[in-house]
Amino acid sequence: MAFKSLRTQLLFWLLAPLALVSLVDAWITYASAQETASIVQERMLLGAARMIGGQVRVEEGVVQVVIPPAALELFDSPSHDRVFYRVSSNSGQLLSGYDDLALPPRTLALEELMYFDSRQGGREVHGVAFAQPVFAAPTRGPVLIQVAQTLEGRHELARNIWVSAVRRQFAWLALVSVLLWFGLHRSMRPLLALRDHMRQRKSGELQPLQADAVPAEIQPLVAALNDYVQRLDKHMSSHSRFIADASHQLRTPLTLLNTQVVYALRDKDAASRQEALTAIHASVRHSIRLVNQLLSFSRAEASLGLPAQQQVVVLGDVVRRAVESLALLASQRHIDLGLEDHAGQASLEASPPLLHELVANLVDNALRYTPCGGVVTARVTAHEEELVLHVQDNGPGIPEAFRDRVFERFFRLNNTHSDGCGLGLAIVREIADGCGAQIHLGVPASGSGLLVSVRFQRYATTHLLGGADKLGGVGSREINGLTSNRLVNHRQNVQHRGRA
Repeated sequence: MAFKSLRTQLLFWLLAPLALVSLVDAWITYASAQETASIVQERMLLGAARMIGGQVRVEEGVVQVVIPPAALELFDSPSHDRVFYRVSSNSGQLLSGYDDLALPPRTLALEELMYFDSRQGGREVHGVAFAQPVFAAPTRGPVLIQVAQTLEGRHELARNIWVSAVRRQFAWLALVSVLLWFGLHRSMRPLLALRDHMRQRKSGELQPLQADAVPAEIQPLVAALNDYVQRLDKHMSSHSRFIADASHQLRTPLTLLNTQVVYALRDKDAASRQEALTAIHASVRHSIRLVNQLLSFSRAEASLGLPAQQQVVVLGDVVRRAVESLALLASQRHIDLGLEDHAGQASLEASPPLLHELVANLVDNALRYTPCGGVVTARVTAHEEELVLHVQDNGPGIPEAFRDRVFERFFRLNNTHSDGCGLGLAIVREIADGCGAQIHLGVPASGSGLLVSVRFQRYATTHLLGGADKLGGVGSREINGLTSNRLVNHRQNVQHRGRA
């Protein structure tokens, strides 16, 4: 049974055990009422039998019995029960009463009594048999006195006792229900006050709630709400800064683009116009890249952690496709771009588009900050429980003091030789956090440049195939690497070998 009201749930779970106990007690009370009514009837039967026994006389050697009216008036009740009696001698001779009244199941000893059930006139009766001694003629033996009564009165008495007890129980249950309802209503006031306080807040107010006025059981909820409000405030502030930074980043190239267009329209010299058009083309290309980076970042924030996005992917294949997509950029910049896949078919769980975005941003960032003639290498290695992606270049690198800040949005080092937007590593961090990966920035073994390592949790059912051996040696850039002069041959090798 489901209740939407917390007050109703509490009242139900408080009253349900009480109601169950009341039902059990009602059943016990019914059995007790039956027993009480039976005891009352038996006491009356025995009293009537003793009153009759007190009137037994021996006159002229003959046993005489006089039935006193008071013995039968004991049974007078609205239920109109019938009373039967029988007095017989020790030899079985009927002295008084009903001859057809059933005898006890066995012979009774002197002054012994027995209660038993029988039928009389087609009706069930309960009676007592008592062996009354005759003191005036002890040699004659005892007189058997029997008194029986129908069961209507006993049943009615038991029913009255039970109904009275049940009424009291349910009256107490109703009173307890009312008291509990008012108690719960009063106890819920702090929670209702908290609700009203939340409703009265204006949009955008994210101040913490005061937990002092609420009960101790509600304080963890208030603490959780305050924690959520704090994280929400931080998230909204971050988004506000992102929007402001994005607006600034877009306004600058658009303003520059507008200036270049105005200059090209006013200048009639063909060479100057061509120079302006070239600058316009560069500005448009930079703006397009910035917009694409902004969209990638937003998509990374919105899509990470969704179960439908997670798939089992081979990391080496994703890295190969990302390297191939940036081969033309490496060729244009005269940079030796290489791929070393030592992981074979080792895989992980991630969103394929976002994983491709992570690899592409790392390689693209390395290409843009590596000077002409430099070397960029993407390397994939597999270990027992993790896969590691290394992207290494021999560019200027990142000073250790700035290695945490480079993951901030739009943060750029004082480097005028790159056309980056300051979003590449921020996108990488966002995607890596969603994949549960760890990022580390370091320096290659050569001592110069930048080495970015991303460690992924390996998918449990994958198997390492020893890709480096199948490619003819670890780190063979003649097979895995590509330069601007070997771009076409490299693509042919990839298609022929099945991987870079």
